[in-house]
Amino acid sequence: MRLALGVSYNGQPYEGWQSQLSGNTVQDKLEAALAAFSQQKVSTLCAGRTDAGVHGLMQVVHFDTPLLRPIASWVRGVNAFLPRDIAVQWAQEVPASFHCRASAVARRYVYALLESPVRPSVEGGRVGWVYRPLDLVAMQQAAAHLLGEHDFSSFRAARCQALSPVKTMTRLEISRRGVYWRFEFEANAFLHHMIRNLMGCLVVIGQGFQPPEWILEVLAARDRNAAAPTFSPDGLYFMGPVYPAHWGLPDRTPAYDWLP
Repeated sequence: MRLALGVSYNGQPYEGWQSQLSGNTVQDKLEAALAAFSQQKVSTLCAGRTDAGVHGLMQVVHFDTPLLRPIASWVRGVNAFLPRDIAVQWAQEVPASFHCRASAVARRYVYALLESPVRPSVEGGRVGWVYRPLDLVAMQQAAAHLLGEHDFSSFRAARCQALSPVKTMTRLEISRRGVYWRFEFEANAFLHHMIRNLMGCLVVIGQGFQPPEWILEVLAARDRNAAAPTFSPDGLYFMGPVYPAHWGLPDRTPAYDWLP
């Protein structure tokens, strides 16, 4: 049968999602736990690879297995073999036609940012940080220019393997609660480092170093050198893919509401 799992993790100690020779990635830890639980090798595919230091609140993976176990045991059993900062949140049998990446119609990310004269402490590694005040209205004006279909080449990492830089941004909302900022992104797909590069530009605008209209110049340049430096991975969270309702998969995990 084909199983889908919802997985959450703190990305700070790991070298990203994708398996590496070091064995210190989230995929490596998950597949080792699956193998220990099922007593057979398990290879997973994920909905969206995350970089080193990036967190996941609902990464979705799928894999095929001949093992027949109660669905609930795939949560409790696999979690027994996982490090404490990685946890399977849910498991569900899905049709063989389901593909965690190809079946998704959108992806969601949140960037959590601390605005404070003092660097993070207890939330270190879990939030980005700026010490200069940010202008909400200026950032919202810039964000409005990013909605819709655009060529996002200026926000694309050199190692990006996407076939096309053209993506459709359907949501970019910015809000503040106390000293914490929350940037919510949703698009049909994202390029490598796209959100961290967008964050770099939004922060530059929020701090008053560029006007909101500058983001249009960066977009039009289609050149990574036209944008601001890549922002820290610390506050970036993969909130999960969006699937059509007919797959019957959870929309979010309880950790979704943990962020500022």
